[in-house]
Amino acid sequence: MKKQILLIVSGGIAAYKSLELVRILRRHNIAVRAVMTKSATEFITPLSLGVMTEDQVYGDMFDLKDEREIGHIQLSRQADLIVICPATANLMAKMNAGIADDLATTILLATNKPVLAVPAMNVRMWNHAATQRNINQLRKDGIMVMTPDSGAMACGEFGPGRLIEPPEITREICAQIGVTFDTSLCHGQSPTTQSNGQDISENNQSPAGENILAGKHILITAGPTHEAIDPVRYIANRSSGKQGFAIADTAAKMGAKVSLIAGPVSLATPAGVTRIDVQSAMDMQSAVDDALPADCAIMVAAVADWRAAHNAEQKIKKDGDALAPLQLIANPDILAALAKHEKRPKLLVGFAAETENILDHARAKLSRKGCDWIIANDVSTSNGQGVMGGDHNDVHIITANGEENIKHATKESVAQTIMERIANVL
Repeated sequence: MKKQILLIVSGGIAAYKSLELVRILRRHNIAVRAVMTKSATEFITPLSLGVMTEDQVYGDMFDLKDEREIGHIQLSRQADLIVICPATANLMAKMNAGIADDLATTILLATNKPVLAVPAMNVRMWNHAATQRNINQLRKDGIMVMTPDSGAMACGEFGPGRLIEPPEITREICAQIGVTFDTSLCHGQSPTTQSNGQDISENNQSPAGENILAGKHILITAGPTHEAIDPVRYIANRSSGKQGFAIADTAAKMGAKVSLIAGPVSLATPAGVTRIDVQSAMDMQSAVDDALPADCAIMVAAVADWRAAHNAEQKIKKDGDALAPLQLIANPDILAALAKHEKRPKLLVGFAAETENILDHARAKLSRKGCDWIIANDVSTSNGQGVMGGDHNDVHIITANGEENIKHATKESVAQTIMERIANVL
């Protein structure tokens, strides 16, 4: 039997993510019926949410037609799980006090079904003693309250209070109602269609972030570089380019103009992305210069630090047991050069692939390179995640204002988080 949740959307800036949550839930064959508070309609429209759920969106407690046909009691008890996303400090305070002054709070007071609250609020509101008292009591009363993420917020502050990303919320919902969670269903175009059969995610844009970066130019480098030794040999690394391509894909879905400068990788070009293929670090530096100006540059590529001083015109032959002479010289530091460029992007983001002392090395790189952010990840073989070439990542976003850790997540999910942070700045 198909599972169903009742989604309550309350009024907060994170309300737009409820659209993405519905998309992922529908992909998991979970039916969604939605209720919006009055303040939620200031952030997203009932029409948008209704298109995503393919159902009426409820909001008015005193709509007699709805009360006669469905009623708040039926709404509160027909679902397998009630999910509040986002759950504001105000709504949770009402829940704790037993206040029922609108349809959402009346449903919550009348239900006999399990309730999952997904908080989202300013860091100071989250840390306030009153909020923590309310959450502690709600948990004692049997309400499941997820712990929000930490990171940069739309208000410019940093800390706990960010809404957990929709894929992770879906994972928890699936666990609660006995549905198998599938990471592969969390990304890509929505299967939801309008009555005329047109995909609502037309142009490959996510409804949650549609056109938020319209008019912005995002420059991204991805993959390794190959530094020729002779016609058949080269110096390289294990970078697959997957993280950079995922970021390019997400940026394009947010409406940005995206220039993707890619080293030698076998990956499909994301829809809406302009791709420039290069081989060497020198090629990449030239392509970066040509792509400027840009509002933001995200330097994900694992550029080789060295190249052969002399690229032999013919294949170097083995001479018995003697080692072939190989003199190395330093490649240009593309990130540091861009930080000093006359067309320096407003936001310059570097990546640091490290195998030890991850944070210390990344902080030093942030200062040394002159960029605004460093995103560091552990690529050592000891971390057991297979980051280089794999589908998951564990990164630290390091800025002058603080640090945020995105724990073991898909590279698509990491890309979504990074681009949301960038959108807040741009």
